Amino acid sequence: MPASWFQISRDTPALYITIVAKDRLPAFRSDSIKRVICQSLDEARISGGFLIFAYVIMPDHLHLLTNQPGTSADVLRYLKGISARRTINYLRENNFESSLAKLRHNTWRREHKYSLWQKEKNVFSIYSEAMFMQKVNYIHLNPVRAGLVDRPIDYRWSSARIWQQCPDDDEPLSVDLDCILWRSGRSPHR
Repeated sequence: MPASWFQISRDTPALYITIVAKDRLPAFRSDSIKRVICQSLDEARISGGFLIFAYVIMPDHLHLLTNQPGTSADVLRYLKGISARRTINYLRENNFESSLAKLRHNTWRREHKYSLWQKEKNVFSIYSEAMFMQKVNYIHLNPVRAGLVDRPIDYRWSSARIWQQCPDDDEPLSVDLDCILWRSGRSPHR
């Protein structure tokens, strides 16, 4: 039995989040960077105390469906902050100077020299299971529409295989499907 249940409603909406790389740079082309992003999303989930229901990591952006235990700003702060720190650290440690140069900006408060993400907030509250499933499908079809794969389950960096009940043994990021309390009593993916 899951530690916490989540039921989509007006009082407990899900969040549909899109986070875009600075200047839409294709920062997430390599599998190694996508792995760093997956690890940082998992760290953010634990640190921020939220659930992740679906995700996809595209070359220049990512989409997520989460719950909202606090404010949407809190969820974004954990997601963007941890993933930016881990990615920039990875680029530094591996001497990817040209990549770091593309992320450089004038030094901000607290001596920040790099920005991984654009500043705009692209977060929508989802209040119904129907809209939730529409967003799950949109997320999973993103790599197909971009021409990266023929079928959603063929794209390694998404939760599509988990939703289709054919996960790899080494999924890059787990999702919290078993924490969703569906109104019908049965999840739509089973």
